[in-house]
Amino acid sequence: MKTVEMGKMYYYVDESGDTVFFDKKGIDLVKTGKASRVFIVGFLECKNPNVIHKALEKIRNDLQNDRYLSLIPSLSKSIKHFHAKDDCPEVREKVFKEIIKMDIQCFVVVGRKNADQFKKKFNNKTSRFYEYMVEKLFENRLHLYSEIDIYFSKMGNVLREENMKSALEKSKETFQKKWGSESNNSIRIFIQEPSHIALLQVIDYLLWSLNRTYEKKDMRYYNFIKDKVILIQDIFDTAKYPNNYYNSKNPFDINKISPLDS
Repeated sequence: MKTVEMGKMYYYVDESGDTVFFDKKGIDLVKTGKASRVFIVGFLECKNPNVIHKALEKIRNDLQNDRYLSLIPSLSKSIKHFHAKDDCPEVREKVFKEIIKMDIQCFVVVGRKNADQFKKKFNNKTSRFYEYMVEKLFENRLHLYSEIDIYFSKMGNVLREENMKSALEKSKETFQKKWGSESNNSIRIFIQEPSHIALLQVIDYLLWSLNRTYEKKDMRYYNFIKDKVILIQDIFDTAKYPNNYYNSKNPFDINKISPLDS
């Protein structure tokens, strides 16, 4: 077990996909293709957020002065807030090329969406589903530094501070039972709009690239930034256990996972 490192570390948490399972009539929207097949939660770890903030600010300044891109309708939104799904290809390229220069690490949990499991395990409550994902995400990452600030990307009523505190406490309890070691470090939680926090925009890009591999079998973007992704836990892919945890020893590839519609 790694010893505690003195000093502050910053975690930035976002999600990709949706938490929708049913419509108002109770029809399974995942099976009908009207909702995402996976819900992904991940965070990036960074010691020097100001460096990354300045790097993204430079991109924004360059975009404002780029005559070639100036007439693209989405550019004004990108200048205020980078968002991988909505940014035009030219902006996306600039952001991705900057990301691979950054001193960051990314950790991810992938949740396959299954309506029966959602009913039984989470009592049809999206807040419980999200809380469980966060619990698994941080199970082995909360004891590593003496101080941790965790920034969550705001997500309507699904994400509330008390839910996140509960998820983190469960993560710490699980770690303590597993290793017999209690963590007494300082952890602070912030729930923020992604437009206000540059690093929430970076984790959005990282998770979007992985979402495309699961939903569209498009590995292009993930392959470009894969060195930043330290761990992917496909937690409900039990058919592949224990090989449903992807890291440097077991590199992720979309062809390794169980089919999503199985």
